[in-house]
Amino acid sequence: MEINKDTLIGDLLEKAPEKANILLESGMHCLSCPASQMETIAEACEVHGIDVDEILKKIND
Repeated sequence: MEINKDTLIGDLLEKAPEKANILLESGMHCLSCPASQMETIAEACEVHGIDVDEILKKIND
């Protein structure tokens, strides 16, 4: 499964829970927040000031 910028955080955590560490290490510490479950990776990166392309590279490698 390739993760892209439109993938919901909730879907990522459901399908690839082992990827949560990448998000946590990048500063996304609110993964358990109900609102974050419906955010896309791009939206979460924007809110946290994180480069979405960097995160996607780490997630998909």
